[in-house]
Amino acid sequence: MGAVLKEKKKRSFLFYLKRDRFIYLLMLPGLIYYILFRYLPMFGIVIAFKDYKPFFGVEGIFTSDWVGLKHFAKFFGSMYCFRLIRNTLLLSLYTLVFSFPLSIVLALFINELKGKRFKKTVQTVSYLPHFLSAVIVCGMIRTLTSVDGGLVNVIVKAFGGEPIPFLGQPEWFRTIYTVSEVWQTIGWESIVFIAAMTGIDRELYEAAMVDGAGILRRMWSITLPGIMPVVTIMLILKVGNILNMGYEKVLLLYSPQTYSTADIISTYVYREGVLNQNYSFASAVNLFISIISLILVMGTNHITKKMGQEGIW
Repeated sequence: MGAVLKEKKKRSFLFYLKRDRFIYLLMLPGLIYYILFRYLPMFGIVIAFKDYKPFFGVEGIFTSDWVGLKHFAKFFGSMYCFRLIRNTLLLSLYTLVFSFPLSIVLALFINELKGKRFKKTVQTVSYLPHFLSAVIVCGMIRTLTSVDGGLVNVIVKAFGGEPIPFLGQPEWFRTIYTVSEVWQTIGWESIVFIAAMTGIDRELYEAAMVDGAGILRRMWSITLPGIMPVVTIMLILKVGNILNMGYEKVLLLYSPQTYSTADIISTYVYREGVLNQNYSFASAVNLFISIISLILVMGTNHITKKMGQEGIW
């Protein structure tokens, strides 16, 4: 026994690399992607603490003057700071509150469907919107909510109301964004939960049916506890991205009239960094988002582990 353990200790990394070479080859594309587009760009974070200008070139990253926390102070002292954080939080929370539970509910009901063909059809139809680009989705929203012949306003006029310029009124923006985001994401997100349900022992369902448990009771007592570890991990990741929401859909839907409820941190970074070429300032704001996201992930992970659930680490 001791000789076997000694032999295992002698095995080098090259031994395991050769033995599991095909597994490492499968990992290689993803590893290269993260190194090139996630880790190497981290060196650019330094410009958040410098006065960098675009015409300085790559060498300007190292030669620009240090300004410390100047850009952070400028953001927190800006009249837009509170509005941007509030809008980002509200849009993200509305999406999380409605989209996340509905994706679980959709997965639960799809799991209970008996006909395989019908089940696959429902799955396909539910996650197809995920593959539509933001441009197409926003084009559909503009067409549906148009004052001149839009379906929504046609219905409003049919009930005796006046046409409403939905995308021109700040109070309607969050509702439109949340509904469109839920429609586009719940089908795709439900795939993870459906996959987790396949790992639940089918004998538990059979025993519950013998005891007279109905569909809802089986969902509540067997399926939900069975997928709870996956639900917890997905929730942690969602909470971590609350401030890091994508800017594409907001950018295509908002206008100066709706800035009060539609302008978020990501669109502000886009305007300052890309349009105004204030790269250092935009990097500082983006770094702030990343730090808050890291704190949220770690905090949520810690809380879930304290509650007896499995965390990410």
